[in-house]
Amino acid sequence: MKKILLCTALLLLTSLTFAQKYSSKTGKVTFEASVPLFEDVHAQDDNNIVVLNADTGDMASISIVKNFHFKVKLMEEHFNENYAETTKYPKTTFTGKILNFDKDKLTAAPQKYTVQGKLNFHGVDRAVSSAATLYAKDGKIYMQGTFTAKPVDYNVTIPKMVTKKVAENVSVEYNYILVKQ
Repeated sequence: MKKILLCTALLLLTSLTFAQKYSSKTGKVTFEASVPLFEDVHAQDDNNIVVLNADTGDMASISIVKNFHFKVKLMEEHFNENYAETTKYPKTTFTGKILNFDKDKLTAAPQKYTVQGKLNFHGVDRAVSSAATLYAKDGKIYMQGTFTAKPVDYNVTIPKMVTKKVAENVSVEYNYILVKQ
């Protein structure tokens, strides 16, 4: 399975073949769709694959949707079967660019950037923009960021009996430690 993921990520990133690349196979992506007074709707994937072209700021990532784990197994099961439909849509991808990125200007002091690109989830491509913080330390690039997504924008149907228990706006966070390849 990991070989398939790596091959898929490499296909997404063919434009990065001869560039100075940084990558991670253990990126963390979480999403939060909780509503006050109801059970937490929170999941995390610790195996997000991400590649960054340090020459251009181009980047791409891929997650296997079943890698998002919830505290409550039944919630995870419902997410995979009814909402994300992981049998039909097994992965989610992001391709984009860190605007005004210059690797030579990265220091140990965190700097703010904007990441723009296309997120594909549930078979739907949507433009996303994210506030991100990047810094360099010990030869690695550290990247953290957030953005908001709406299930309705990705054709995810929330049944009426639980609509009040799931947020309309889902907060997505990512955290990468990228190593030079």
